[in-house]
Amino acid sequence: MAAVTAAMVKELREMTGAGMMDCKKALAATEGDMDKAVEFLREKGLASAQKKASRIAAEGIAYTLVSDDEKKAVVVEVNAETDFVAKNEVFRGYVADVAAQALNSSAADLDAFLAEKWTKDESLTVKEALAAQIAVIGENMNIRRFERVEESNGFVASYIHAGGKIGVLVDVETDVVNDAVKEMARNVAMQAAALKPLYTNRSEVDADYIAKEKEILAVAARNEKPDANDKIIEGMVMGRINKELKEICLLDQVYVKAEDGKQTVGKYVEEVAKANGAKITIKKFVRFETGEGMEKKEENFAEEVAKQMGM
Repeated sequence: MAAVTAAMVKELREMTGAGMMDCKKALAATEGDMDKAVEFLREKGLASAQKKASRIAAEGIAYTLVSDDEKKAVVVEVNAETDFVAKNEVFRGYVADVAAQALNSSAADLDAFLAEKWTKDESLTVKEALAAQIAVIGENMNIRRFERVEESNGFVASYIHAGGKIGVLVDVETDVVNDAVKEMARNVAMQAAALKPLYTNRSEVDADYIAKEKEILAVAARNEKPDANDKIIEGMVMGRINKELKEICLLDQVYVKAEDGKQTVGKYVEEVAKANGAKITIKKFVRFETGEGMEKKEENFAEEVAKQMGM
């Protein structure tokens, strides 16, 4: 059986919002398996349906660049070791150059991109140019990822939050492109930055994910109402599934600027389309948050948790 550490308890608590002792019990019951511990807590009604909290530590910036005709755009993430360097103008200028190269690149993945000739100095590859920048700036750096979006029947909107903490692209198919439609697209991009959806719409949600959620929620519902019949349990499960989908699907989310606090993003898009005599479809979005999913150095808080729990 894997030893349950204070760091594991801290991570599970951040992921689920459950209490320390509940997290410790869940990890003990699941032999330290983090995913199973989350399910354990949810089945006991001790955790919400929150997705895993990203373990963010790496510094750097997410940067977007859109072509002059707005038909093509790219978002890149470039990491550095410290926030000081991430705010440095030399570093930020280098990231802009990386985005410019990625926008016009034919590379399908990061390895191919790093092997390309660096357009600002074709005696170097992109990877070699990165090494040169590391030598200049004086700390480790990494081109972590990029993604291009192209839309021939409309445009691509972009949004950068907090100076590069989050970068978003939104693919908008539309037969009308004017200031009102562009403002709508920017608002949708801001929504994606703020509320962190996982999917554009429900059709993208994996059937296996839904099936697994139903299993977990059914156990939780049965624990809450052990005497309820199957129809009631099914109703509880579907109600919670629909609530969760409204949180993780961009077009189903409540629009943050809605005056009534109820209008969904999808309804907002429809409203703008009607007002402008347009046919508008939000086809996809791309959201990069700097450092998401990367391991971070353990902080002293883990020691504090250990003391509280007598570990």
